[in-house]
Amino acid sequence: MSNKERPDLTKIIERIEFPDSYRMSFIINTLVLPAYDDIKQRLGFNRGDCILLMCLAHYEELTAQDVVAMSRRPRNSISRSVHRMLEEGYLSRSPHAEDKRQVWLRITDKGRQLHQELIRNFIELEQGFFGVLSEEEHTNLDKILTKLSLHAADL
Repeated sequence: MSNKERPDLTKIIERIEFPDSYRMSFIINTLVLPAYDDIKQRLGFNRGDCILLMCLAHYEELTAQDVVAMSRRPRNSISRSVHRMLEEGYLSRSPHAEDKRQVWLRITDKGRQLHQELIRNFIELEQGFFGVLSEEEHTNLDKILTKLSLHAADL
């Protein structure tokens, strides 16, 4: 379908009954999900694998439950990724002192190298996508998204 045949998206984007959620979903479907699909196709890593590495790259250690809480990904998705990434040497683990059912997860040097490769896609996409915003608009958006993300973490 050419651009001339595409419906005018302004109607739904401006008039839908839940505009903020719809717009966020539309942007995610346009920007982030294709990046995960590309990583899956090129490198063989799924969304759970990527999110697990992204979380662990920013903390010394986390439990799988921590990753579930901070990513809102399903527990079984993160669990499968933990087992795979441990097996392939992207993560290491050690016993959790207070809860014997849990283990502390850490990203390995091999995992950090993979993390750097994975995030390149996201950085390039983000820079291109958000390039339509002025510096002031981007600063305001950053503050708003941070506030909303921290609020979502409390829900």
